Amino acid sequence: MTSTEQASKSGAQAAHPDHLGHVIFIAAAAAMGGFLFGYDSSVINGAVEAIRGRYDIGSAALAQVIAIALIGCAIGAATAGRIADRIGRIRCMQISAVLFTISAVGSALPFALYDLAFWRIVGGFAIGMASVIGPAYIAEVAPPAYRGRLGSFQQAAIVIGIAVSQLVNWGLLNAAGGDQRGKLMGLEAWQVMLGVMVIPAVLYGLLSFAIPESPRFLISVGKHERAREILEEVEGDRIDLDARVAEIENAMKSEHKSTFKDLLGGSFFFKPIVWVGIGLSVFQQFVGINVAFYYSSTLWQSVGVDPTDSFLYSFTTSIINIVGTVIAMIFVDRVGRRPLALIGSVGMVIGLALEAWAFSFDLVDGKLPAAQGWTALIAAHVFVLFFALSWGVVVWVFLGEMFPNRIRAAALGVAASAQWIANWAITASFPSLADWNLSATYVIYMVFAALSIPFVLKYVKETKGKSLEEMG
Repeated sequence: MTSTEQASKSGAQAAHPDHLGHVIFIAAAAAMGGFLFGYDSSVINGAVEAIRGRYDIGSAALAQVIAIALIGCAIGAATAGRIADRIGRIRCMQISAVLFTISAVGSALPFALYDLAFWRIVGGFAIGMASVIGPAYIAEVAPPAYRGRLGSFQQAAIVIGIAVSQLVNWGLLNAAGGDQRGKLMGLEAWQVMLGVMVIPAVLYGLLSFAIPESPRFLISVGKHERAREILEEVEGDRIDLDARVAEIENAMKSEHKSTFKDLLGGSFFFKPIVWVGIGLSVFQQFVGINVAFYYSSTLWQSVGVDPTDSFLYSFTTSIINIVGTVIAMIFVDRVGRRPLALIGSVGMVIGLALEAWAFSFDLVDGKLPAAQGWTALIAAHVFVLFFALSWGVVVWVFLGEMFPNRIRAAALGVAASAQWIANWAITASFPSLADWNLSATYVIYMVFAALSIPFVLKYVKETKGKSLEEMG
């Protein structure tokens, strides 16, 4: 038996923490970044119409203010890895918490439209950092036997953050008498909605002081003794700590640092597998899912729903999102990734088709006819449910598994960037498209959902039950 094999046997495979509750706390604290990711991404839903009225802007300008945060997301995601490698995972979390806090205060107290847009970019940068550092930290700290379950905390925290933001918005709107610009604590209601994020942001920062640094980072900077202490803390004292440290060191030495150049090849610039990853990311966004989280209250108000009710529907949609995510977490390893993706695509086509049909009717007294209104509402929930139980989770699982080891990091970076760009395209275009023809807009999203079916069938291979080394 080689030293590496011996390290593996006496290290990771034997890891069972003595205090699992403490390990769960560590993962949950790190996942607070995911909560803020979800909260900050969707809290703007409650302020869209108020911002339009406050600054007297059209749909195109409004869309840019909403979507501009995604530019910060892309920059934050692109730089978080390097920052974390230089100063540590915990410091990276603390920077993210500070930026979330600054963004919340700035967004709640803007002087003009341009500085509101600036604070949106700052918040977006924090989202991008949180989207990268949370999963990476949990994967590095979690005992191997529990890594999958603890890793799912990040996605669960994101959808809970979305739901809580909608619940808070609904509560604040009620407190302001149903008016987004009604007065609360000396500010307009929408300003308080954006400012409330200070609370979870500060909590995230405080929790970051209560959890240990990643052993992998500590070993990379030569702090082996501290790494041993943390490994004993999270994996138990029954493992051979020297062997575990050696195992991590050997793994780090053998890693290939993938670069953008490694992705080049094939007949269309990138290797075919990279294009598949980009395709998954683009389809995930082009079905219009973020319209449901950025613009849902505006959408319902545009077809005659009372503002307070529109916020309530946004909250119930977020609850459906949580339910779908839990379903995906239960079945992704049992059913497989491809079957879930295909089931989700079919369900999304049906939901989007029904929404397109309902929105094709003329408003009567400023409202959709009753039958079409109920159809649109139910179909919207159906669409979110099928997205959440499939593409919402499955795409990230695919992207983490489908690439060969030698290009995984770089390919995942390109695919994630494609996702942010696609997200921006949908977010920035929806208000203008909705002004043009709301029904046709949903037909466009339905077409992309339908096209995702042959794409998965032809190009996407199942990764269930395969080791990462089997990917090439």
